[in-house]
Amino acid sequence: MIALETLSTNKAHGGVQGVYSHASAATGTPMTFSVFVPDHAPGARLPVLWYLSGLTCTHANVTEKGEYRAACAEQGIIFVAPDTSPRGDDVADDEAYDFGKGAGFYVNATQEPWAAHFQMRRYIEDELPALVAQHFPVDMARQGITGHSMGGHGALTIALRNPGRFRSVSAFAPIVSPLNCPWGEKALTGYIGPDRAAWREYDACALIDDGARLPDLLVDQGTADGFLAEQLRTELLEQAVARAGMPSTIRLQHGYDHSYYFISTFMADHVAWHGERLKG
Repeated sequence: MIALETLSTNKAHGGVQGVYSHASAATGTPMTFSVFVPDHAPGARLPVLWYLSGLTCTHANVTEKGEYRAACAEQGIIFVAPDTSPRGDDVADDEAYDFGKGAGFYVNATQEPWAAHFQMRRYIEDELPALVAQHFPVDMARQGITGHSMGGHGALTIALRNPGRFRSVSAFAPIVSPLNCPWGEKALTGYIGPDRAAWREYDACALIDDGARLPDLLVDQGTADGFLAEQLRTELLEQAVARAGMPSTIRLQHGYDHSYYFISTFMADHVAWHGERLKG
């Protein structure tokens, strides 16, 4: 049993919103995450929805601004929100907002000085699910995953690399092709190195072109998002799923930007969409 420290708990919508910390073997640092557990019958096991946050964020952004609890209580879904990177005085960092702490990009870094702690892929794919399964009433046969921006990239690539693990996958304004945007080129060069062939396992469009598939996909993207044209490149995902014949719903939401005003507007839609696929 991996030890878990409870930092806070609050009753919300009949359930419990908690924030927790543990010593991570993957990152070699303490890691903090939040979990909302809706009210449920004794002994019941509930489906789980993982939410991966974007650049500069921690678990707190969606926990405080995501407006997911009412929808999760209605659907009977546990909601888990991890941090975006390792943190601590001994963790390497960069002056820019889009690299280093707060910008782990959900990869396993191989380059120095990042490799020692920036193992977010291993943390999200392996360590955190095992920890959550030990401490919370989750039904690991019913998992969904979603995320925003860099976290949308994480949700898409983790699901595509792990066929059959997730019954439902969605994203808000995801970075769909790090091979083809400045954020991705900077992060993957720094963390993984210059060999672009090694980047393909961290690029949703490349994974789809290489044969990975999802049973279904929901994406919302705001048309007033200042990052859309250069960084997010939603049209590349539309082209990739069309080439693959992969079921998807990609919605352009008129006038919405990249903020949590956008995310919170469509969060209940996403939770309900996951709920339909996580039943039974």
